[in-house]
Amino acid sequence: MADSGVLLGMGNPLLDISAVVDDDFLNKYDIKLNDAILAEEKHLTMYDEMSSKYTVEFIAGGATQNSIRVAQWMLQIPGATSFIGCIGKDKFGEEMKKSSNFAGVNVQYYEDEAAPTGTCAVCIVGGERSLVANLSAANCYKSDHLKKPENWALVEKAKYFYIAGFFLPVSPESVQFVAEHAAANNKVFITNLSAPYLCEFFKDVQDKFMPYTDFVFGNETEAKTFSRVHGWETDDVEEIALKISQWPKASGTHKRITVITQGADPVVVAEDGKLGKFPVVLLPKEKLVDTNGAGDAFVGGFLSQLVQEKSIEECVRAGSYASNVIIQRCGCTFPETPDFK
Repeated sequence: MADSGVLLGMGNPLLDISAVVDDDFLNKYDIKLNDAILAEEKHLTMYDEMSSKYTVEFIAGGATQNSIRVAQWMLQIPGATSFIGCIGKDKFGEEMKKSSNFAGVNVQYYEDEAAPTGTCAVCIVGGERSLVANLSAANCYKSDHLKKPENWALVEKAKYFYIAGFFLPVSPESVQFVAEHAAANNKVFITNLSAPYLCEFFKDVQDKFMPYTDFVFGNETEAKTFSRVHGWETDDVEEIALKISQWPKASGTHKRITVITQGADPVVVAEDGKLGKFPVVLLPKEKLVDTNGAGDAFVGGFLSQLVQEKSIEECVRAGSYASNVIIQRCGCTFPETPDFK
């Protein structure tokens, strides 16, 4: 059994606002189907319009928060997980709290007075979707919030920390505090390469925190980008996974483990100079609904077993199971209880 508060995530919370819209709406905001973009000035009124004009579903999103929600769902122990991030003081922030608390996650949001809650519009027409993300308040997290006694208590209580790469440019100071705490107290610090642009444009920030990491997740595209920017001159995912796992460490308590997913191909795990390959659960094409959040779900499933000190093989199996469930549904959502055995 996992303890209360055993896993703490920090990241960029975004409220997914999902609705079936029409072509007129897409044209009005110059949105193309099967696309994912960051919101520009012309998109800023669409979020309120969606929620007033269409039947919308509000789902707490953002990469790290998705993984934490999935881990919480797999664990089925109220309060086993906690999450810290920044939202606005507005109705979308209230929806985010409601959604996260309903999932059983102990959320401690910093509420920014000036910026609205970060949102991601999920516009659906004819079963196809387009994503328009507006980070807004998610970009405003301050380490002063983390230092508050009631929030730092969550850090002290947790034994495992998950902070995806997306949070590194937002509050590197907060990440540093948690990373140093984990290294000094023999706890487990976990990150994710998260996106090729982070490997390219935030290389120095990423490299600074790499020595503190005990687990590094990523997909094959991110791994290849990481290799290229570090001049490793290899596209071999297994070789890259090994090189990341052998990066110098700040603490010798845990050996670093690298976990690279490759879609339908086996998951590559590098640990202690050795490689493991684990097949994923393949899904018939007709059952595939939405791959959005599949990687987040894999990490969440993996972490749900890791915090229970299960074997790496079992962690990967749980990750594949969770990912399989999520891609059969719209958004990063799941049934009431898992049937993972």
